[in-house]
Amino acid sequence: MPIDLYHMEASAPCRAVVMTAKMIGVELNIKMTNLMAGDHMKPEFLAINPQHNIPTIGDDGFYLNESKAISAYLINRYAKDDTLYPKDPKFRALVDQRLYFDMGVLYRRFGELYYPVMMGGATKLSDAAKKELSAAIDFLEGFLGSNKYAAGDHLTIADIALVSTVSTIEAVDKTHLENRPKILAWIETCKSEIVDYEECNQKGAEMFGQWANSCLSKLESA
Repeated sequence: MPIDLYHMEASAPCRAVVMTAKMIGVELNIKMTNLMAGDHMKPEFLAINPQHNIPTIGDDGFYLNESKAISAYLINRYAKDDTLYPKDPKFRALVDQRLYFDMGVLYRRFGELYYPVMMGGATKLSDAAKKELSAAIDFLEGFLGSNKYAAGDHLTIADIALVSTVSTIEAVDKTHLENRPKILAWIETCKSEIVDYEECNQKGAEMFGQWANSCLSKLESA
């Protein structure tokens, strides 16, 4: 029985769940949820997720939101092994740290730079927020170090979550990744190892990039 996923393609966290499910062969029943149209505020959605955010899944009456929790749940319940979310305590702790970094630092700082212009009525990008995002990207460059992956010696849900964010950043403005050769090489690794990467992630990242740049172009012409 497919798992319901309340989803918006432009959302990086939603795409991380899609990629995770694809990697472990879990079938999803995609329920497109248009935040701009207020789909997340409808009574039937609030009944399953009072926080009214996406992604949200419904698995035979079990409902869960927050992309990192969803990805971990899917692996813990349905994956044939623990490759994507290792059970070894130190390895899992490192994966978890990268997941928290994505949520609390990298993705948050990306949102703090662009969301005020896209959805908050701001008339320009914040220079301070841009510096904060640049520092977060530098942290990721440092995490990669001599490693091919974000955590450990193989692809995990840390890479999946982070590449959903980084590909979105790149789609909005490629200059954010200038002089970050380790990140650029890591992106190519993710593209080659994540099943159906183009359809599951790149398409939505580019959709977000088009939306962001449309908002920015309106500011420039105002």
